[in-house]
Amino acid sequence: MTPLSVGAVAPSFALSNQFGKVVTLEELTAHRATLLVFYPFAFSGICSGELQEIRDDLARFQNEHVGTVALSCDPMFTLRAWDDAEAFFFPLLSDFWPHGAVARDYGVFEESGGFATRGTFLVVPDGTIAWSLVTEPGERRDFAGFHSTMASLIGA
Repeated sequence: MTPLSVGAVAPSFALSNQFGKVVTLEELTAHRATLLVFYPFAFSGICSGELQEIRDDLARFQNEHVGTVALSCDPMFTLRAWDDAEAFFFPLLSDFWPHGAVARDYGVFEESGGFATRGTFLVVPDGTIAWSLVTEPGERRDFAGFHSTMASLIGA
């Protein structure tokens, strides 16, 4: 699979968050950019570290200019248990059924393992991708490119 690149139109989706509420891409990007953070598995080492990094610096990931959601192929109830344990304070979206459909649309589904890879996409309100990063399994992502892209988008 080839991940979507900068300038591509972000595929629409409607997924349940960790509380069972359906969230759409259109709702997320109606008034601000949205960072989509695909990750392989809840409760795993690198994934936990990455989402803790977002949680611990939440003001840079969730403010009037940008919102952040994390997406995996885990079931909603697993995401709820993980959020209860970690207190992430941002939506965890379940791409469980049809399994990995949204990850496939973004080109970040690992067919042989049945999980989303570490794909990261900044979707701006016009529905296009303004920044993206995809890392190899086992490789932690670096959010520096996201921060610099956001700074240029808001003129900071």
